[in-house]
This record gives sequence, structure tokens and C-alpha cells, in this order.
Amino acid sequence: MITRREYLKLSLAAGAVLVLGPRWSRATDQPLQLISRTIPGTSERLPAVGLGSSATFAQVAGGADVAAVREVLQALYQDGGRVFDTAPSYGASEEVAGKLAQELGLADKLFWATKLNVAGRGNGKADPAAARAQLATSFERIGKSPIDLVQVHNLGDPPTQLAILREAKAAGRIRYVGITNTAPSLHAELERVMRAEKLDFIGIDYAIDNRMVEERILPLARDKGIGVLVYAPFGRTRLWATVRSKPLPEWAAEFDAHSWAQFFLKFVLAHPVVTVTTPATSKAAHMLDNLGGAVGRLPDEAMRQRMIAYVQSL
Repeated sequence: MITRREYLKLSLAAGAVLVLGPRWSRATDQPLQLISRTIPGTSERLPAVGLGSSATFAQVAGGADVAAVREVLQALYQDGGRVFDTAPSYGASEEVAGKLAQELGLADKLFWATKLNVAGRGNGKADPAAARAQLATSFERIGKSPIDLVQVHNLGDPPTQLAILREAKAAGRIRYVGITNTAPSLHAELERVMRAEKLDFIGIDYAIDNRMVEERILPLARDKGIGVLVYAPFGRTRLWATVRSKPLPEWAAEFDAHSWAQFFLKFVLAHPVVTVTTPATSKAAHMLDNLGGAVGRLPDEAMRQRMIAYVQSL
């Protein structure tokens, strides 16, 4: 499976240099004018592209290249982004990013989304004491109170862990609570929890080649007034393998997509129920490219169908 880094190397070798265009130039210190979305039930708006900290970010955070993590966090904020998604289970991501954000003076400026995950996926049972201890560690690492969003990771014992998060929210230590699921086999369970519990957010996988959540999950989020964080908008590495050495179609310019990353991100953001998507990266250049997915026009439904057909033809 080809990685994004390998894809970019191949593209450069073939002479297909990544086109960012003048709007993504760092010749100015002004942040990008990003598309923003309102958190349902509030007047708070968030830039629609953020930064995730799994995958390559976690690998770099766990290694010696702290400078790369610092640069990507700076790129996120300086170019207009705010949402940073992490989890205690993402290796050293939460700890390293929290320390660097405090050093850079960004801890209070970012919208922090972390997770509670002392229970297993699905029907795993949580130890309440362990859950409270993990939450306390997240506060220490992030250095911010209240934390903006904490979600129960992968449907791990929602009754126990959501109750703990609601206690913290009632005490003013957490602003929003939610739940995540990235397993298609547990969509029915996610739907049950969305109907039974009062949630501010859900976190899900959604990409141009992974559209199952369009059937029931996204419509239910709309009807229940639940914010949606999208993970893996590049299908992790699937989509980079699909577009390997393939040209970006000229008609992508009709909705201001100047790279494959922006093509994929704009497809996700064109769904009106999506609040923010948080692709993971450890490269400042990739962060800037990703933020370009929230600049300019988005495809309409007819164009989204054309995009699907094009990717399926590759």
C-alpha cells in the first residue's frame, strides 16, 4: 500500500509538482480564510479542516523528531486551523503535542478533542477509577481547562464512560462530550447510542471510497443536532494507492481543488452535516495543503457524483 509520502515523491519524480496556488502562499503572515462550520445547537464556529494525531503524527511524536511536531502545530494555527484531535492511545501524541502547544503558547488557542478509552471496542467494560485517572492525565498533558471535547473512544462502554464525561462537563471541566466509532460492523451500535444518549459530537471514518455513514449515521446526526468529526478522509492510505501517478482532473479547479488532498477533503466537507475533518500528518507542507481543502468553493451534489465516478475509474 502506497503512503502519502511515497505518492508525493512519485509525483515529483514524474514532474507533477504539487500546485498550491497563490492563496496558499506563505509570503504573508495572514491566516487562510477557511470555511467554517457551526457546532450544532451553538453559535460557535470551527475551521472545517483540522489536524489528527494518529498514524504518521503518532510515529513522529514517539520518535526523536519533535521539531516536525512543532512545525505542524504551528502550521495548523498560523494558517487558520484550530481543531486538534488526539487520544491517549495514539502513542506519545497527546503528551508531546500538549507539551509543545504549551511551549508555543497555543494550548488555550486550539480546540482540543481527545478521548476516553479505558474500555475495549464495542462491549468492553470500563473501570471507572481507571477512566477518571486517564481523564486527569489528559488534563495534565494538554494544560487546558476546560478541555473542548472528550469522546468515548470506539464505543467503549458508553454508559460508564459517558457518565464520567458528563460529570466533568457539569463541573465545567469539559465543554462538549461525544463518542467515536471507526468500525463499520458497529454502525448499528453507534446509531443506538446516538438515539439513546445526548451527544454533542460523534467521530467517524468517512471518505470518497468509504461512504457507508451517508446511509443512516449522517442523517441521524443531522436530525439529532450532533456535530460530526471525520477521521481518515484519505481512507488512511487507500486513496493514495488509488491515485498513484494519476493526474488530478482539470475540472477539479471548478471547486478550487489544486491537489488530490484538497480533492478528497472537499468531497467530505461538501456533505452539509460534517463539522470538521481532521486528517493526520506530521508534515507542515501537508498541513498547509490540507487546509487548502477548506478554502474556496465546494462541489455540489452533481459534482460529488462525478468525483466518485472518476475515483472508481482509476
